[in-house]
Amino acid sequence: MSASPRTKPVPEPSEISLPFWEAARRGELRIQRCDDCGQRWWIPKAACPRCLSEAYRWERVSGRGTLYSWSAVHRPADPEAFGDEIPYLVAIVRLEEGPHMLTRMTACEPEDLVKDMPVEVVFEQASDEITLYKFRPAPGAGGGDPA
Repeated sequence: MSASPRTKPVPEPSEISLPFWEAARRGELRIQRCDDCGQRWWIPKAACPRCLSEAYRWERVSGRGTLYSWSAVHRPADPEAFGDEIPYLVAIVRLEEGPHMLTRMTACEPEDLVKDMPVEVVFEQASDEITLYKFRPAPGAGGGDPA
């Protein structure tokens, strides 16, 4: 009997991050916003990173941003799970609303990427419970196009 290919790991939502993953399943990108000082942040936390208030809400954001930084991964940490996707692009996106998000880029090649290019969120169902967020170049955002 031959071994079946390893399935890709998926995030395991915590009590704090569950509202994010529920929104992603609906095709919405949400981040936390402090009710006391207005700070927005990503990665989910139990308290505001600016004022430490525990009063926050999950706010829907535009899903648009700019490419801040990226790297092409040629040697994945888990070759069985991700070897068929190399090279894949790991990126940091600066959302229009301010926070930076670690993500994967899709629908582009490494040579297509240019710092500060406009990007937009897309969602990919990974399991019945988890929908992943990724970013792609925004329409008309061709890499290296003159401004």
